[in-house]
Amino acid sequence: MAKRKPIAVGIVGLGRAGWGMHVPELRKWEDEFRIAAGCDIAEDRRKRFAAAYPVPVYERIEDLIADPSVELVDIATRSPDHFAHAMMALRAGKHVNIEKPMCLTTSEAKRMQALAEKSPGNLYVRHNRRFDPDFLHVKEIIASGVLGDVYEAKLSRMGYARRDDWQTLVDCGGGQLLNWGPHIVDHATQLLGAPVAEMWSDLKLIAAVGDAEDHLVIKLKGANGRVIEVEISGGSALPQPEYVILGTKGAMTVQGGEIRLKYIDPKKKLPKRTANAGNPGEHFGTPEKLPWIEQTLPIKPSKTYNIWHEVYRSIRFGSRYPITLDEAVANMKILWDAKRRSEFAPRPEKAAKKSGRKK
Repeated sequence: MAKRKPIAVGIVGLGRAGWGMHVPELRKWEDEFRIAAGCDIAEDRRKRFAAAYPVPVYERIEDLIADPSVELVDIATRSPDHFAHAMMALRAGKHVNIEKPMCLTTSEAKRMQALAEKSPGNLYVRHNRRFDPDFLHVKEIIASGVLGDVYEAKLSRMGYARRDDWQTLVDCGGGQLLNWGPHIVDHATQLLGAPVAEMWSDLKLIAAVGDAEDHLVIKLKGANGRVIEVEISGGSALPQPEYVILGTKGAMTVQGGEIRLKYIDPKKKLPKRTANAGNPGEHFGTPEKLPWIEQTLPIKPSKTYNIWHEVYRSIRFGSRYPITLDEAVANMKILWDAKRRSEFAPRPEKAAKKSGRKK
């Protein structure tokens, strides 16, 4: 077997995402990726990176992009900078891997997509939680048909924290909508199974000490009639199931690493029933004992994926990356529509000044 040629990665932003997540993940895929450069405006982070990797480390993203050894620019900077940094790298013909959120608005997302479709480099949006084991297992159970036709689902991520970092500030692109939101909205649109026909949203500030929302509800109704609700909260003192899936023949919950299922035995044929307009007896309808099957399962999907391997296959072999740009832009449209309708909509003048972008 021919030896694989690792992709040379330049990591822009050496903080919680770049250093704390991307670097450890890339270490596990050293036959496919090689950390070739780093970049951060903070000197202490550059020193930390340089101590671990004997490769160039830059203060300016322009210098990393100009490095001929870098094939893939991995953008893990603050959210308001994602758009400018991705556009810069795409214009230089580099491949770009970008942390969520891909940008801040639908307009920015469409402009990124348009440039990516003309650039020799590919744009990869890091909706990595599409490959979480619990989500993969949920999709497998739905596809099996044991729940019947899924008509409604609720996806939740709940906690309580008086959070005080930059991700609680509107001018820094903060708020749960752009933090957990891209991941769980991506799950929701995957489970919706049809274009969004209707949307409702509500954003609140409960416990965080910044000025961005830390609690949100988004309801999506698909053209197929299916309804998916997303609830993300930093102000909920008690947990909820991460998934509640309702089908015409059963239901499923996922909480604490465990799947609970209750569904009608598909091997049993139910007797035919008709509605009776006559005077009812003492019961609400005719009593019936349904052949329920109840199961408790560990989370263990039959097939798993790794987003870095998908990036590698796309660059080296031209394989289809599973998160399309159309999907990423549709995700951003939902997030932006929810944000712009709320009291937490960004103030363009301040955001542009803070991120260094022109208005």
